[in-house]
Amino acid sequence: MKQFDVLATQIADTAADSIINRSAENASLESHLKMQQDRLKNLLQIHAPGHAIADARLQVARTLVSLERGEEAWPIGRAAFDHFIAHDSFELAADACDVLFQAGQEESLVALGQGIWLAVTCPIDPELTIELLGHVIDETPDDADGAAVAATTALFIADVRARDRQRDDLMFFATQMLGTVARRHSGVDSPEQLENWMERLELKEPEKFLVRLRNVVDVLVQDAWWFDRRALQERLPFA
Repeated sequence: MKQFDVLATQIADTAADSIINRSAENASLESHLKMQQDRLKNLLQIHAPGHAIADARLQVARTLVSLERGEEAWPIGRAAFDHFIAHDSFELAADACDVLFQAGQEESLVALGQGIWLAVTCPIDPELTIELLGHVIDETPDDADGAAVAATTALFIADVRARDRQRDDLMFFATQMLGTVARRHSGVDSPEQLENWMERLELKEPEKFLVRLRNVVDVLVQDAWWFDRRALQERLPFA
């Protein structure tokens, strides 16, 4: 009985510490939110440039999401997205999509699909691209091919876009991600099995797996696109 009492006390103490830490974290986030909201209000009052206002909105939305207030975050983050996409700020638009996905609202998967399309199509930070692709892996059942396609694309993006130390870090991370997906998808546990698995799922050639990624995006977005993809592609510097 004494051992049980000691264990019960340890569990209670751990739970109490967790509650205290969470409470302190929330208090800090609430303080940060108030600061960001005041900044946004001031920018609106002085009629600041639209980009500054959109950036402030994105920070408010991000903090609201951290506080699990996704319903409040959604319209603010969406307004930021609309500004960024209208002004060809594609990386910030993709970042806004990430925040909108994490808001956990009705159209959050729609936001994720559009963020992935922007992140793969436009020359933005590969770390953000890989983060968005990681959400597909988290949302996809173990036996679905969509996660394999997302993980393979993440490795490809790390290889072709990242440079120097970032490339080393992202290549390692994406390789680990792909290995995890292969294990949960087909029980892959050796380099030879991984090669065979990638061959079987046609994950060796970008022209094949990128087409399949487009299909994943289409499933996420359906017909609910918030921008004209063709017009956007024509505005890209390499179009």
